[in-house]
Amino acid sequence: MPPPDAWTPDLEDDPESELEADRCVVRGQEFFIRGVVRLPVLDGDDDLDLRVWVSVGADDFERAVDLWDVPGRETEPPYFGWLTTELPAYTRSTLHLKTRVLTRPPGVPSLIVLEPSDHPLAVEQREGITEARAEAIAARL
Repeated sequence: MPPPDAWTPDLEDDPESELEADRCVVRGQEFFIRGVVRLPVLDGDDDLDLRVWVSVGADDFERAVDLWDVPGRETEPPYFGWLTTELPAYTRSTLHLKTRVLTRPPGVPSLIVLEPSDHPLAVEQREGITEARAEAIAARL
């Protein structure tokens, strides 16, 4: 899984930057959480989960980190975020789409819900996709 769009290799030596499996800080000023955009597969047995990064505000990031391993964290209100992963399966850029980050139990990635829009990713999350489309998306990733 690639890092958030804002991450560059030179940040590896920056003491204010950190890239972990599901959390990232860039220069102590930008904050990211990794989660899942779930696309319902209408004619299949399993939904398609796309692992993505979302930028969140400093306060929300700090709260999420404080609750990272706390049972019951899924009762947190959603955090606002911006999608920061470019998904090559879409001809329109997926960067900077508005999202809500829904925290789930410890060990389960956050669910990323796109705000309603006419972007194909948002439409597919809302309306679902066919199994053939899920296979096509997976092949591009």
